[in-house]
Amino acid sequence: MKKLSIVPFAVLLVVTALAFALPGVPKTIETEGLDTGDIAWLLASAALVLLMTPGLALFYGGMVSPKNVISTMLQSFICMGIISVLWITVGFSLAFGEDIGGFIGNPASFFMFQNVLDGKPWPAASTIPLVLFAFFQLKFAVITPALITGSFSERIKFTSYILFACLFSILIYAPIAHWTWHPEGFLCKMGVLDFAGGTVVHISAGCAALAAAIYLGKRKENVEASPANIPFVLLGTGLLWFGWFGFNGGSAVGASALAASAFATTNIAAAAAGIAWVLFDSVKGKKPSAMGFCIGVVVGLVAITPAAGFVTIASSLVIGVVSSLISNVVVSLRAKTGIDDTLDVFPCHGVGGMSGMLLTAIFAHTAVNSAASGNGLAFGETTLFVSHLIALGIVVAFSFVGSYILLIITNMVAPLRVSEEEEKEGLDLSQHEEKVLVV
Repeated sequence: MKKLSIVPFAVLLVVTALAFALPGVPKTIETEGLDTGDIAWLLASAALVLLMTPGLALFYGGMVSPKNVISTMLQSFICMGIISVLWITVGFSLAFGEDIGGFIGNPASFFMFQNVLDGKPWPAASTIPLVLFAFFQLKFAVITPALITGSFSERIKFTSYILFACLFSILIYAPIAHWTWHPEGFLCKMGVLDFAGGTVVHISAGCAALAAAIYLGKRKENVEASPANIPFVLLGTGLLWFGWFGFNGGSAVGASALAASAFATTNIAAAAAGIAWVLFDSVKGKKPSAMGFCIGVVVGLVAITPAAGFVTIASSLVIGVVSSLISNVVVSLRAKTGIDDTLDVFPCHGVGGMSGMLLTAIFAHTAVNSAASGNGLAFGETTLFVSHLIALGIVVAFSFVGSYILLIITNMVAPLRVSEEEEKEGLDLSQHEEKVLVV
């Protein structure tokens, strides 16, 4: 443990040294063609998306046992630090740098954010500075590994988690982002639609979560423990819902009618999904619960993410309801498998993202967004649906198998699981020497 604790500090020192070694004064910053309204909206959207990570921390932290609240929340918060540094070092280059074969960006393109501050705007976001686009995308990279943490809550070593999060961000998230959002990415060329990250963020995180739950195995105790603080879950849901307007609305990369449309579809899908989850639980004989509504809302937000800028408001209601019912059923089935996905990350984010991806291919229409590669299955066209099916298989296989391999590698370098005694004591004390006094 002592040897491992030196590694992150040494890496940070190396990054700092590189920052000093590289030229610090940019050329004249590009301003031609920029729009102040678009810049203002994307600045606000980037801040909204970042707020989602603290929202996720509260959402997850309220669901675990009282002795694991701090550790669970910190697993989300720490991503705001480590992924930010990783992103300016090499992450943005890998995701959005000069294309290499349709699979990955050239790591030298924007290494240490060279050529970003004074660079030309991103082609699909021509009215905002490149640095703003880069930092807007950073917020997506931050929350993705944080989403995975709900699958292994209450049993993972913090330092080992940091190593896994870094490897996942570089080797899983960045390639999928490049495939999907870079104009030369092979999924983009296939016509795959992902408006705000259903594939890049939620499917990748959900499949990694399933791999982690399987690899780490079950918790030793408190598998059925009561949530520590349901008001935390409610507050976290509110912050996620609020931030998601930046997540989806900001992905229009401008203050436009498309942003307003994505804003509207996001809200309706979330609302419909939350209601559907509660009603479906009632049909199964359960009482309406705060947890149920909150989980349903998040599933709806996940499912509308790839579709937000491609479907009508009426379609978004259908997407919310259908995705909520599918994830609800998968949660019930997961409970029978014996897989200890602590906070049901795969059924909610993984399956929710898959549902959203396919429903996008059913309801997308070029009348909503002319950038769509075609109309959906509901309008009599099959090409888009077939390309989404193929892409779904590729992304699921890559994120699940790749994450499983990264878990093996991480475990070889730094064992992932805490000891049985540390788990019994709780991760707040065993990993951080901190304790929640009042929950």
